[in-house]
Amino acid sequence: MLKKLLVIGLFLFIGIYWVIPVQADECDNPGSLTDTSKIQQCIGNFNGIVDAISKANTTNAQQLAGLKSQITSLKSQIVSLDNRLTKLSQEVFDRQVKIGIKQELLSAKVKQDYIRKRDQPILLMLFSSDNAAKFFRDLSYRQKLAHQDKQIIEQVSAEVRNLDEQATSLKSQKTNLDALRSRVDKQAGFLAAEVTKANKYVTDLSSKISALSARQNAILAERNGNFIASIGDSELSDDYNSSIKGFRDAAPSGSFAVFSFGAYTHRKGMSQYGAKGRAQSGQNSTTILKAYYGKDPVGKDTGGTISVTGFGNLNFEDYYLMGIAEMPSSFPGEALKAQAIAARTYAYRYKVEGKSICTNEACQVFSNSKAANPPEAWKQAVQSTKGQVIDNVVTYYSSTTGGYITTMGWDTTDGSGGGNFFDKSYEKVGASPWAYKSWYRQGYSSSGDTCGRGNPWLNGQELADIVNAALVLSRGSGEEAARVTPVTTSCWGGNPYSMDELKNVASKYGGISNASSVSVAQGNGTTSRVTVSGVELSGDEFKKAFNLRAPGRMRIPQSGFAFFNIESK
Repeated sequence: MLKKLLVIGLFLFIGIYWVIPVQADECDNPGSLTDTSKIQQCIGNFNGIVDAISKANTTNAQQLAGLKSQITSLKSQIVSLDNRLTKLSQEVFDRQVKIGIKQELLSAKVKQDYIRKRDQPILLMLFSSDNAAKFFRDLSYRQKLAHQDKQIIEQVSAEVRNLDEQATSLKSQKTNLDALRSRVDKQAGFLAAEVTKANKYVTDLSSKISALSARQNAILAERNGNFIASIGDSELSDDYNSSIKGFRDAAPSGSFAVFSFGAYTHRKGMSQYGAKGRAQSGQNSTTILKAYYGKDPVGKDTGGTISVTGFGNLNFEDYYLMGIAEMPSSFPGEALKAQAIAARTYAYRYKVEGKSICTNEACQVFSNSKAANPPEAWKQAVQSTKGQVIDNVVTYYSSTTGGYITTMGWDTTDGSGGGNFFDKSYEKVGASPWAYKSWYRQGYSSSGDTCGRGNPWLNGQELADIVNAALVLSRGSGEEAARVTPVTTSCWGGNPYSMDELKNVASKYGGISNASSVSVAQGNGTTSRVTVSGVELSGDEFKKAFNLRAPGRMRIPQSGFAFFNIESK
């Protein structure tokens, strides 16, 4: 039985190495992978290997514990055998001494009897006896004693033979136990080494899985949003099909579309389109800044220079700030003043700390050509607010936040999210093209690649496919989830499930064939729940599935939160 268990354990462990080489070259170099499907396949393979190793290692560890227990038992049995052999040896010796004594006594009796018989012939003994009865009793007694002595000798001799046989058997058992212990020791040593190797391999695989997951996250960032968008020095335009008007006017009956509130944003500080809407509503720059940052600006000595990456030291007020390219000059003057003060405050920290400021969205965008020839409206905004900063505030800002900002709450005309909050949002007043948009182009340009998809509209089967993807991702196994990738392989590659295949996989988790109804619940700046044809998902579950499975380049471009709506027609 022990041998059988060991063989099974070894085959389990050897079986692990039969699956390790799968896609080894690609999977061992996650940095070279750009295909989300391949990355997920690698993760699925590695997770499968880890699971197999863990199961086999559990078996090996259990067998190793069993072997150690057997070794302890064998050692105990061998000690017991040694004790029994010692006792048997003593018993054999005692029996042999007893036989020797009996044999000596018998010999002495026989000798004595012989002498007596020689010295006293039977006839003489017979004639000398008082009577015949006494003679025969004496003779019978002598014979009986001799017979008893003989029986004792034979009995003791049999005991000795039996003890010798037991001793021989015990010695054989001990030899076998010694050999078995040696084999078990060797097998236990082998299993211990295999367990150690397996643990090391699991550690190595875990490291590879982490690297693959990081790579997968980097690819997903393209859909989720991995930068903070600002408007730049020209207004954004958007295509008709991504708007709610385009959906309502042109989409076929029975269509669905996912619309995001806001886009690539950290949702902190000032909304630039919100500032535009507030200015259009009659608010001045001080009121706008107080709404977004909670403080009024104060005067500071902002003369001198600032270190700018790639340009060296530039005059802070008269050149650097003139080159800030974060808001179109066509925006209302009070919005431009609010932007000038926010940009000055953001850069002022670098200036007073003597640090160099970068020139892209990681800090704030600077254009050397704009600084050399600033538009008049922007020049006036900078000059009219000279020296004004907001004390002790990091003045974050972004283009469009979706009507909710984490540092202030609802950015709406009544300060609340009740009713139709979007219609009350200052970003809608400011006509942000990103405030409520269905994203289906690469990046955030209105001319970005669409991966052959002419619009962001989904039919009932396509929305059901997203729901099925969410169910498999959240409730299925890692192996099942590995093929949940975009159905459009022309841009994303890989080996994704067909819609029918995914439906079959999701069937055990409550999957659906067609979406006929949808409802969405929002909280404070997040989508908390999505229900499609009776299947309820969290907002995050739906967003993840949408960004991994939706056709073409459709996406919900938000990092760290999910704030969207699903329109139906």
